[in-house]
Parts: sequence; structure tokens; C-alpha cells
Amino acid sequence: MVSSSVANSVQQAVAVAVAPPSSAVIEPLPLLRDIPVSERPNMFSRKIQICCFLFDFSDPMNSLREKEIKRQILVELVDFVQSGTGKLSEIMQEELIGMISVNIFRCLPPASHENTGSENLELEEDETSLDPSWPHLQIVYELLLRYVVSSETDTKVAKRYIDHTFGLKLLDLFASEDHREREYLKTILHRIYGKFMVHRPFIRKAINNIFYRFIFETQRHSGIGELLEILGSIINGFALPMKEEHKLFLVRALIPLHKPKSISMYHQQLSYCITQFIEKDYKLADIVIRGLLKYWPVINCQKEILFLGELEEVLEGTQSAEFQRCMVPLFRQIGRCLNSPQFQVAERTFFLWNNDHIVSLIAQNRDVIFPIIFESLEKNIRGHWNQAVHGMTANVRRMFLEMDAELFEECHRQYLEKEARAQELEEQRQLTWKRLEAVAAETGGEDMVMVN
Repeated sequence: MVSSSVANSVQQAVAVAVAPPSSAVIEPLPLLRDIPVSERPNMFSRKIQICCFLFDFSDPMNSLREKEIKRQILVELVDFVQSGTGKLSEIMQEELIGMISVNIFRCLPPASHENTGSENLELEEDETSLDPSWPHLQIVYELLLRYVVSSETDTKVAKRYIDHTFGLKLLDLFASEDHREREYLKTILHRIYGKFMVHRPFIRKAINNIFYRFIFETQRHSGIGELLEILGSIINGFALPMKEEHKLFLVRALIPLHKPKSISMYHQQLSYCITQFIEKDYKLADIVIRGLLKYWPVINCQKEILFLGELEEVLEGTQSAEFQRCMVPLFRQIGRCLNSPQFQVAERTFFLWNNDHIVSLIAQNRDVIFPIIFESLEKNIRGHWNQAVHGMTANVRRMFLEMDAELFEECHRQYLEKEARAQELEEQRQLTWKRLEAVAAETGGEDMVMVN
């Protein structure tokens, strides 16, 4: 909960912010460095009060003079906090965070898809809305960042103002479509996580909740990639042995993030987080691979290519014991990908054989893997339409032959027997249909005679 003093400070700041600015109130003030130290707290408060005015940036010509005065004061405050020339008292810190809250915590404009009704989940940066008030917002974010990273900022004092409520509101802003704002938020939240150890469990839980809502409810959020970037650094710092809480986060949040259609917007960051887990604890590879198989796309070829790229990175860190636990369902899926009529999917799958570690795992377990994918290779040799895929199939087939000629011949024999049985069953089916047609024709003729 916010302390009562901070709440009062914010309320007072809001009251000032909603009042219409006038030239009598917003006037240039002396620089803090040019006045005696004893007068600085009062002057600081006056400057903070001016900075609490919120201007309408939808009209570029509105209040130009007042906007410039506020901008200059904000720049001065950034320099004042960054230089450390004057230590901020508790009251000054309280006023500072109150002013920052008034400026950044606001209702975000409707998302692009809400304005246009478009179902396109992958908007380019120039298609997303940019906040017109950014000339002021950027400096306010810079001020918050400098306050957080300053060596003069005592966390025991600052945590009274940068508390759970402040953190939740900060996380809400990650939904902003303005990529410039999300970059600042990412940096600031990461610094808060690093400096305020008391907030770490709460921040992780709050990010989890954003992911859950995104995965299972909205499937729309602009800041998933930035949140995953923060988590990539957090995961990298996890101590070993890994806590059960962190493993649950992998299973319940990170792996299900493969489900949404918009995964291409954040897949690079997600893949990094996943591989970080495996680098920390290689025994998690089996869980990750089975999770990928659970959410493997059926008709989205571009998403399938992303999955194949991530699968290769995961297999890079997979040891033999974990590989053996999941290799049967894994290579059944790989076999389906090899036969994909979308040639880019098939090509990306064959690229797995360019990885020495993966080839080594396959060679060690060839007795199980060869029989699973041999049929896929033969189908490609006999009938894949793409010449490049046909050539890659021949190369992998040759590799198998050189790896274990006896096993290759056995698989080939079993494949021919299976084909022969299938052909025999097809002939029996066709014969049965012909018999049924003949009986139907004969019965139909008798019925006609009886009717006549």
C-alpha cells in the first residue's frame, strides 16, 4: 500500500495538474545551482509544482511558452539528480515521485486494432500510435531512471515511494504502443528489480500475471517482448539449485507463451529465456521439448519455422539422457516436418542435420530414430515437389547409410514390406467396393422388375 504522505502528495500534484495553466503560475525560475543551498528545497518544490501541469500536445501551437518552461525545468531536474550536487531530502523525494506519477501514470490511448477493427497482430513500428506528449514524457522517464540508478538514492527511503502500487502501475504502461516508452520502461523496471531486492518476488509474480492474461484471455499486448528481455537477465542470475518457483514459471508461463498467434513479435526474447533455463539446468530440456511439441503449430508455416529454430537451440543444450526421454514423439514431429509441402519448413528441418551435436545424439540413438523417420525420407525421395528438399533428403539418406548400413537396409526392408501390405489392403478394399457395387446394381435391377 502507498503511505498516506505519498498518497497526499500525489493527490495534491493531481489537483495542480488538472488546474488550467496560466502565465502567472508558469514562469521561469532561477536554476537550483544558482541559489543558496538553504533555499533549494523550496525552489525544488516550486519547480515540481510547475512540472505537474499536463499540457495538451494534440495542438502543437497550444501553450508553447509554458511547455518550453516545463521542458527546461525537467531537464534541469535530470541534471540535478544525476550530478548528485544536492542530496534529496525525504520530502523532496516524495514530491519528485509524486510529480513523476502524475506525468506517466495515465490512461493509454486505444490500441490500433481497437480503432481500426483490424485483426493484424503484427503492426510495424510506424503503424503504431506514438504519444504526442513524448517531448515531456521522455524527460520524465529519464528523471525517474536517474533517480533509481543514483548512488545517492537510499533504497530504504525510496521503497516507501517506489512501492508495489507504483510497480503495478509501471507494469501497466508496458501495454503502450509507443516503442520509445516501452524501451524506457524496460530499462527502469530492470534497474528497480536490481536495486530493490525486497520487490523482486512481487515483480516476478506481477509479470507472470500479465503473461497469464495475455495467453489465456486477450492474446494482445505490446510489451511482451520487453518484459521477456527483463526476464532474460533475471533468469541469468538465478542461483543453483533452481527454486521450484522458477521451474513452475517455466512450465506455466514461458512454455505456454508459444501458443498465441502473435509469437513472432516476441519469439526471439522468448527463445533466449528458454535457452537460459536449459543452460542453468540441462535436465529441464525434456520438459521444454515436450512443451514445444504440445504447442506445435498445425497450419501456420511461419510459426513452425520459428519453432524449428528454437528447437535447434534447445537441442544444443540437451544431454543424452534427456534426449532419450522425448526422442520418440520429437522425431515423429520432425518426420511430419520433413514431409511438409511448404518447402521452407522442410528445409529448416533438414538444417538440424548441419548441427554436429544433434547429429551425435541421433547417431547414439539411431536404432530408435532411423525407423521413425525413414518413411518420411522415402516419401520425399519418391514425390516431394521441391528440388532443393529432394536434394537435402538424398544427403540425409546417404548420411544414414554411411552411419549404419545394416540398420539402413533393415529399415528399407521393413518399409518395402509395409508398402506391400498397404498395397495389398488397398487392392482388397477396391475389390470389396467392386463387389458391393455389383450387388447394389443387381439388387437395384431386381427392385425395378418388381416395381414394373
